[in-house]
Amino acid sequence: MKVKSILIILISSFLIISLSSCRNEKPLSNFRGKVKYETISVSSKLAGRVSNIYVQEGDEVKQGDTLATIFIPEVNARIMQTEGAIEAAKGQLNMALNGATAEELIQIKGKIDAATAELHFAQETYNRFQAMYQDSLISLQQFDEIKMKVNMAKAQVSALEARRNQVSKSARNELLKQAEGQLKRAVGANEEVLSAANEKYMIAPVDMSIETINLQEGELLTPGFALFNGYDKNSLYFRFTVPESKVYSFKINQELQLINPYIEQETLAKIVAIKQLAQYADISSTSPIYTLSESIYELKVVPISNVSNQSFFLNATILIKE
Repeated sequence: MKVKSILIILISSFLIISLSSCRNEKPLSNFRGKVKYETISVSSKLAGRVSNIYVQEGDEVKQGDTLATIFIPEVNARIMQTEGAIEAAKGQLNMALNGATAEELIQIKGKIDAATAELHFAQETYNRFQAMYQDSLISLQQFDEIKMKVNMAKAQVSALEARRNQVSKSARNELLKQAEGQLKRAVGANEEVLSAANEKYMIAPVDMSIETINLQEGELLTPGFALFNGYDKNSLYFRFTVPESKVYSFKINQELQLINPYIEQETLAKIVAIKQLAQYADISSTSPIYTLSESIYELKVVPISNVSNQSFFLNATILIKE
């Protein structure tokens, strides 16, 4: 009987101690949030076909790494066109600066010699016809015809000499500016095309983790469509949602001690922003403590302690230690 009484006493004591321990256990924090990173989308400005993809989902890449190459056939044709336009513009500018070439001057001289010979022949014919007209051997119409030929030959010689004088000198200032403008325009078009050619390389804009790849090799990529989605590994922050009745407990630059409930990892952080959320906004808290009539606010919290050796997974639960 005594043994039974002692056993009952021991069991009762154990139950009392266990219940007391449960009552003294610190409850989980009501302020629960999520681990967040700034999202990154990598897209192309030009349409093309995905030629090669060099990364996989889950890979972590460095800023400047090539993620994929895009085949853009129109760019090569445009490069050839702009390079040809540059050469043509350079030729026009050289002609405007230097005048005609030696070959052109020789050709013009030959034309002037031929026109001068025609003028001499027409002038001699005119002299003979003038004497014949005075002796009434030809009509006035015949005499006027040869006079017209002389005038035409003179005009031809004058025109060719004017052409020779023009091409033997540099162009007028207006023509020089026009040629220079054409060259600048061609060079600018070429630089634009070369810039577009660089778009065939899809480069990581920051150190990032690749979350999703939205196309496969061989598929068509349209302008502005995100081929890669991921998040910036250097943009860690924590997002908490709190009701209106609790938001007055927090303020900007307030330091908080955060804790991962699964691995007991603690992080020192501070509040950098407090903003109201729309009624339909995503709620971070796993067990929200608010009534339907309360406004909901978001706390954006960033770490201020060294977290390089800590592990954080996107959308993992994080608590404010009370």
